[in-house]
Amino acid sequence: MTRDGHRRSLLRRHRDFRLLWCGETAGKFGASVTGVAMPLIAVSELHASTFQIGLLSAASWAPWLVMGLPAGVWVDRLPRRTVMRAAAAVSLVLFTAVPAAAWAGRLSTGLLLAVALLTGTAAVFFQTAYTAYLPDLLSPADQPEGNAKLHGSASAAQIVGLGSGGLLAQLAGAANGMLANAATFLVSLLCLGRIRHRETPADRDGRGGDRALRREIGEGLRLVARDRWLRSLTLYGGTSNLALMGYQSILVAFLVREVGLAPGTVGVLVAAAGSGGVLGAFAARRVAARVGTARAMILFELGLPVLALLIPLTGTGAGVLCYAVGGFGVSAGVVAGNVIKSGFQQHYCPPELLGRITASAAVLNYGTIPVGALLAGVLGTAVGLRPAMWITTAGVPLAALVLLLSPVGRVRDLPTTRRPADRAPAPAAGRGTNAATA
Repeated sequence: MTRDGHRRSLLRRHRDFRLLWCGETAGKFGASVTGVAMPLIAVSELHASTFQIGLLSAASWAPWLVMGLPAGVWVDRLPRRTVMRAAAAVSLVLFTAVPAAAWAGRLSTGLLLAVALLTGTAAVFFQTAYTAYLPDLLSPADQPEGNAKLHGSASAAQIVGLGSGGLLAQLAGAANGMLANAATFLVSLLCLGRIRHRETPADRDGRGGDRALRREIGEGLRLVARDRWLRSLTLYGGTSNLALMGYQSILVAFLVREVGLAPGTVGVLVAAAGSGGVLGAFAARRVAARVGTARAMILFELGLPVLALLIPLTGTGAGVLCYAVGGFGVSAGVVAGNVIKSGFQQHYCPPELLGRITASAAVLNYGTIPVGALLAGVLGTAVGLRPAMWITTAGVPLAALVLLLSPVGRVRDLPTTRRPADRAPAPAAGRGTNAATA
């Protein structure tokens, strides 16, 4: 407590959270550099087609379709910090391989696809473990502040990373820019290794083999499918990500080939648009407290993303403001919605099933991302980049209609009571329970 009775910031009083925050922020910076550098490598150095660029984006997210469900079960069985460290180590090696291949003259589209697939697989395990680890690290009272700080700093890191990615590509070459991402995973490894907190022991002996794995996967899927709140948010997430990744996967090609911007300008412009995420992260709690968590989600996920319709109007000169404003609105809405959704899941879901629930929802949420990237690549090839941007950006606000027409659109607040553990699916019977309602 401070002298005036206010609690000190979580970053100042919680050493382990501070380390997790530093590692995650560094990782988001590196991922943002990669998000610009990888398409620029394909466009400027390998002269890839629009479809190949879409395929590259799809490869990063495709592992969610294959590994997402078993990853959730394994994360519930294994120490989650160990899973995160292993995933960070794998990503460090793989991202270092890209500039090494460029120096050796062996860089190719096939190599980029392989790196995208393998690092995407590591990201599945890291993200699932990270989401399930945070509620064990923080008390329920600290979780809202923790979510806001993590999402806010992640957005800030993405802004710097996006701008840096374009500038690094222009000054040192797109392939060399990948070294920045590799370095951030080293920082993440060091931070995770210094965390003193040890997780609450759970039944993670992995007994039962493949049959137990299938049963536990089924438990997570049934829980998400039968719970109206989890089901609604998951369906919306999948629909929204289909449209978001659709336009984002061809964005660099659109800005470079259609609008005619230099790589450095692309990085700065994308960073400016991404700054909306910082505003969204810190506004989420305040708006939710004033109007209710459910109403705030509708506001952030439907009201602000309407600005996405400005993006296809982007042109040279003052026309670049169309992308800056449109991207700013989308970023603010998406990040704010994620803050609210994260807090809801951490309070509502049983801790011992959080990994499976997270992975089951993520498979549907993230599983549409490679589909959106591939569709955008096909559209960009068939009708051109600007018409493809019109089609994909229109889907961003339209996706929020799923949320508006769901139970979320009929209440003021999302439920805050954690589901009792004795109402979770019983492992012995391998069956789920009916969803809790509020």
